Amino acid sequence: MTDGSTGGIPHQPSSGPPSATPWSGGYGVPLTGAGHAPGWVEWAPDFGDNRHRGAFGEEFIRMLATAADLDVTSKLRDRVGVDWQLGYSGRRGTRRYPAIEAQVKCTSSPDVREDHIRFPLKVKNYNQLAGADYEMPRFLFLVLAPADPFAWSHATEDRLHLSHAAYWLCLHDQEPLPLDNRSAQGTRTVYVPRANLLTVDSLHDLFAEDYRDLVAL
Repeated sequence: MTDGSTGGIPHQPSSGPPSATPWSGGYGVPLTGAGHAPGWVEWAPDFGDNRHRGAFGEEFIRMLATAADLDVTSKLRDRVGVDWQLGYSGRRGTRRYPAIEAQVKCTSSPDVREDHIRFPLKVKNYNQLAGADYEMPRFLFLVLAPADPFAWSHATEDRLHLSHAAYWLCLHDQEPLPLDNRSAQGTRTVYVPRANLLTVDSLHDLFAEDYRDLVAL
């Protein structure tokens, strides 16, 4: 099987990964001490918390999708494990104008290995991505952000730089897990290939027939 740069379906191991080489990507403890924070932070008590980080991750994806000239629709009430629906302009959901759905997660403490990223996904979220009983392909988009929220973005007259990167994973070839009251509180570790870097080009690759063939269309 090919990797994500070709729009193919990557090998996604269900057991332990073959490599466990640590990699440092500029994460860790926040860099900005409270004494150096700008005054407006006093009026933003949730600055840098999990909800703020999650919102940054979603906007990271929307900016990439907009740069790719894709229509982006937000699920205001996320009850089915979908944060964004992305599609080509036209009659959405058809073969001519395909659409995909994405669940977005953002972390500042990633377990990055030589060729993949280990990420503990809640069983409920895993089951919302796994299997083929969907009308359109679904993906996990994993955004890796610095621990220091002041390092999430840097704007100059030349460019807006967002840190650090996002990756994708498709689980339609995996079976959903049995769910009961106990397992619903657990997690399932997924292995996101580092070859699956999200870019303008690779976003378009996710609309390939390969992924639509995996779901019940």
